[in-house]
Amino acid sequence: MPVSFKRALYALTLLVVGGTALVAQSLPTTQPRIIQIFREQIKTGHDAAHAINERGWPEAFAQAKSPDYYLAMVSMTGRAEVWYVAPWASYDAWGKAMARDQANAELSAQLQRLSMADAEHLDGVDVLEAVAMPDLSHGTFPDLNRARFWEITTFRLRPGAEGQFAEAAKVYGALAGKNAPGLSWRVYRVSAGLPGPTFLIFSSVQSFGEFDKMMAADEAVMKGATPQEMAVLQKFSTESMVSAVTNKYRLDPAMSYVSAETKATDPAFWNKK
Repeated sequence: MPVSFKRALYALTLLVVGGTALVAQSLPTTQPRIIQIFREQIKTGHDAAHAINERGWPEAFAQAKSPDYYLAMVSMTGRAEVWYVAPWASYDAWGKAMARDQANAELSAQLQRLSMADAEHLDGVDVLEAVAMPDLSHGTFPDLNRARFWEITTFRLRPGAEGQFAEAAKVYGALAGKNAPGLSWRVYRVSAGLPGPTFLIFSSVQSFGEFDKMMAADEAVMKGATPQEMAVLQKFSTESMVSAVTNKYRLDPAMSYVSAETKATDPAFWNKK
């Protein structure tokens, strides 16, 4: 990640969620109120070199005994990217974490060195902020200790179409509840970093083969939809949506920074080199 971003915002944390502070030993168990995403674009052929350098970040945080954890998701479809995702309870909590870590001169020096090396492998980076939409999210919150693969859909809407998106999301969620009860996803509205309105939908599985079940469940959602429900979804698709892009990601344990307690849930995975 570039120094201009990481030096200012390297306190990436999964310590606080939903307005309630969690103990450092756990990953979130409910939908985080705010998330921050560093989205790095990797140069062609630099994947391995980038991954090696990126492992230095968790090592630096561990040496500093930082309680601020984050997950790294590597794209499996679309352009070559890595998403570093971290939630916050509030901007106040976020600011206090930055101030605390910026006071650590040794950590700052290590991160600056890593940032300079990282720049050789990147075509660019986006920094996004997004706010939770719990009323539009659906299903059981996943066990993040066990989530290994992610599907993320980005919806870009026409200006003023937020209401239509919410209406369509509620209709789709109601249909999923009736016809595909195993489906689960979290919805976020991008509040900074991209043209708006933009929404992100996150879902995860523990094994790649579970995407077969997810695909079958997606196909089952629309069974029995009423003409009124179909009309809401069709209107959103034709009048409100500019684009919808879905990609898959794998969780990278070596580029993530998690607690010893999280690693203990699956040592073979989290301790891979």
